[in-house]
Amino acid sequence: MRPGCTLRWSEVNFGTRQIVKLGKGGERVTKPITSEIREILWPLRGHHPEHVFTFVADRTTDSGRVKGRRYPLTYAGVQSYWKRLRKRSGVTDFRIHDYRHDFGTKLLRVTGNLRLVQKALGHASIKTTERYTHVLDEEVAEGMECVAESRNRSRSRLREVS
Repeated sequence: MRPGCTLRWSEVNFGTRQIVKLGKGGERVTKPITSEIREILWPLRGHHPEHVFTFVADRTTDSGRVKGRRYPLTYAGVQSYWKRLRKRSGVTDFRIHDYRHDFGTKLLRVTGNLRLVQKALGHASIKTTERYTHVLDEEVAEGMECVAESRNRSRSRLREVS
């Protein structure tokens, strides 16, 4: 699937609340437009006839850009901005792609459903999804505590019945 920065208005359908893009091998990939995504996209309507994410040129360039006009974001442009932003902030060893891992991990924590995370990330293989999600030792301990509490409640109910 093309990077999100290259999203086109023809791929956005507010009526069905879906974004439909072509993924690997020409396969259609459908993603829901959540209320948060709608809040981001809705004000961008009318900025550009074809592209959703754009920027206003801050200067006229030899390559043909004109100061004050809108142009589509490109993947290379986003990468360049990301590098400058990281350098200014002092953050090292963090890629834009790491946000996918973070999202996958958080979605798994909230839902506990690895198949749901697989579908959300668009992975064909559950093995790929497993590499994207990370479980902390504290989460394992918490899960084990929940099972122990569940057993204790079951034993208490059995004692009450007998």
